[in-house]
Amino acid sequence: MDSSSSVKIVSKCFVKPKTIPEESKQPYYLSPWDYAMLSVQYIQKGLLFHKPPLDSIDTLLEKLKDSLAVTLVHFYPLAGRLSSLTTENPKSYSVFVDCNDSPGAGFIYATSDLCVEDIVSPKYVPSIVQSFFDHHKAVNHDGHTMSLLSVQVTELVDGIFIGLSMNHAMGDGTAFWKFFTAWSEIFQGQESNKNDDLCLKNPPVLKRYIPEGYGPLFSLPYSHPDEFIRTYESPILKERMFCFSSETIKLLKTKVNQICGTTSISSFQSLTAVIWRCITRARRLPLDRETSCRVAADNRGRMYPPLHKDYFGNCLSALRTAAKAGELLENDLGFAALKVHQAVAEHTSEKVSQMIDQWLKSPYIYHIDRLFEPMSVMMGSSPRFNKYGCEFGMGKGVTLRSGYAHKFDGKVSAYPGREGGGSIDLEVCLVPEFMEALESDEEFMSLVSL
Repeated sequence: MDSSSSVKIVSKCFVKPKTIPEESKQPYYLSPWDYAMLSVQYIQKGLLFHKPPLDSIDTLLEKLKDSLAVTLVHFYPLAGRLSSLTTENPKSYSVFVDCNDSPGAGFIYATSDLCVEDIVSPKYVPSIVQSFFDHHKAVNHDGHTMSLLSVQVTELVDGIFIGLSMNHAMGDGTAFWKFFTAWSEIFQGQESNKNDDLCLKNPPVLKRYIPEGYGPLFSLPYSHPDEFIRTYESPILKERMFCFSSETIKLLKTKVNQICGTTSISSFQSLTAVIWRCITRARRLPLDRETSCRVAADNRGRMYPPLHKDYFGNCLSALRTAAKAGELLENDLGFAALKVHQAVAEHTSEKVSQMIDQWLKSPYIYHIDRLFEPMSVMMGSSPRFNKYGCEFGMGKGVTLRSGYAHKFDGKVSAYPGREGGGSIDLEVCLVPEFMEALESDEEFMSLVSL
């Protein structure tokens, strides 16, 4: 790839919902889960497509904008802006979404002299991919002045990249991919029947979770954002995609359950155990050094009563397990797998309720540099999301990529493999020294499909 390659912004505009829902005229309140996200970064994920035959790129852009406007009718809070109410005595800082005083969601058209192969062929994800997303390094509190959702469509020589940046206070990964999927569904529907008033198969449940007896407006014990907003800079990282075939995943799950004498350890828990163990070995930690592993868990079905599966918002926990490096490496893979499985199995509705109660008694804000310990592993995203189902009339995406946000040494994001069938792709971020050691790890690389 030519080092002079760049991404050029051609145009910017805003897109509003095609019709204004009556409920959007009222403040849209946030839940405790959402408040906790105010100081972390936007979710940035996107899909790369082969460029279809086009009469004009302008036609595709107009279709994307038209379908986005219809989609925003169903997801109208994403077209709003954050707004705050503050008091000095006592200190109080409350946040909600104002859908009236906003130009809408962002829409950017950009071009690049890169080709699809320039993105998928290099061993490491090129840093220029970060330029395929808007709101670079923004934190969610910036949604007071920045759009809560921004779409960037980057035209490559032979490809189209659609990158979404969504304010994480508005929703978690489940919510993000629900929106992406709905937008694609509406795009495809407009292509086939020209119906602008499309109904979604599974519309989002927008009413936020507010614990009984509280809200609807919560407050933080601060009077100014400087007291709780912290910016985060990623270290210099190597970022690489590792692919695991469906057959490899099945064999790994079978092996782990046989070692442990059970049938209850999932494919993803088995793979998590492998990556935790192998990254720990790559880091050459002292044997008595504790290392932790966290797994992102969706709480919708774990709450009592459970939230609707289509609940749009944040409903997420990062489940933690830990062990001494020596324990992890001197025992077999089953030791790590059982630790991960136990953390998931013990995450009950009671645990979720305790977390909510704790926040209500003493509200807190997540900060990336404090949330995850050094030398930890964090498994984010999920291979369960139907990410390759988002096609926009261009066929199945070539690959998935993410932006700058939420990346640190030991961050791993799980995607469904493009081949389907239970295959999994892992986006692994490590400092160069540890990445080189992981690539030399026989246990790990024997599982990777090159």
